[in-house]
Amino acid sequence: MNGREIIRRCGLLAQQTEEPGHITRTYLSPPMHEVHRLVRSWMEDAGLITHVDAVGNLRGVYGDGPRLMIASHLDTVPQAGAFDGILGVMIAIALAEQRPPCALEVAAFADEEGVRFGVPFIGSRALVGDPVMDECVLAAISHFGLDPARIPEAILDPEVKGYLEFHIEQGPVLEALGAPLGVVEAIAGISRWELRFEGKANHAGTTPMSMRRDALACAAEWIGLVEHVAQTTEGLVSTVGKIEAWPGAGNVIPGLAIASLDVRHALDEVRERALNVLLDGAEHIARRREVKLSGESRLEQPAVALDFEMVEEAVQAAGFPVHRMVSGAGHDAMILARKVPAAMLFVRSPGGISHHPDESVLAEDVDAALAVGAQVLREWRPE
Repeated sequence: MNGREIIRRCGLLAQQTEEPGHITRTYLSPPMHEVHRLVRSWMEDAGLITHVDAVGNLRGVYGDGPRLMIASHLDTVPQAGAFDGILGVMIAIALAEQRPPCALEVAAFADEEGVRFGVPFIGSRALVGDPVMDECVLAAISHFGLDPARIPEAILDPEVKGYLEFHIEQGPVLEALGAPLGVVEAIAGISRWELRFEGKANHAGTTPMSMRRDALACAAEWIGLVEHVAQTTEGLVSTVGKIEAWPGAGNVIPGLAIASLDVRHALDEVRERALNVLLDGAEHIARRREVKLSGESRLEQPAVALDFEMVEEAVQAAGFPVHRMVSGAGHDAMILARKVPAAMLFVRSPGGISHHPDESVLAEDVDAALAVGAQVLREWRPE
């Protein structure tokens, strides 16, 4: 397979969807049966011995002895593009087709996005001995025709000594640099909080500005601080992606506002310091405005350092410029890094578009990724 054929196959898989007219394929939904049939046939044509494990991951092995796993995921977000996750699986199969000099395992994870049950990484977590055992997940496994009792058998084989993932960048950096590929040196840590601002609802026309306890105005001032801290802290991104206000009438001062907070950085100490600044700032603003503040942590995910040298040397040897970067999004590589050295290579996303039907890749960039992958397999030695 070359880049054009890989793109064609991604397009074929995009037709397997829960939502006609859109690409929507969640964990073990009915379209995954046909996806498995297609991908399994391609794996076997490439010389892989295949099976589906008890959480729905499609896996194939080439060769004997210590091996490198190359993997990504087959599920999507609602109304997605054709390449997020799926491109990495197709590149892995294409590399197996080349009959590499080392043993290889290709894994197509059944869930990374976490859309169906609100829990991400169901596929890769089973491999590291941290399976999702929620009753609804186990029921879905049974309904798909798999046996939840065999989930422990999905764990990573001791012969797997390293992990590599190819993935679209999902951002605009490589395009701005004119670079086809990016070497991921770390996956950013994430702090997610929910903040609750409680003021006092009152008539919008009769309450003087000096006597208001406007919960939404308080939240808005704090949102300005969220943006300012990120703009003045190198490498930090922080986002208020959701805000709700009550009672929600145009002629009533909001008495309650609830806002989300998402803070990310490749260094945990920087992220934690910024988070403390933002929480302290929210308290200060609320106190000055006589608004009650409460907050709750929703997620604390530490940053993950990746084995960037594994792919950096291969990028150089294949004749491409090296650009190290941090992934602001989570990936299966961060799960596998708990057990084995893990690396990632980003492929340029035209327009920086992802999680959208307009998501795309360039055939020449996919060919570049294949060249780097082949170089990795030529040089890879188990630790």
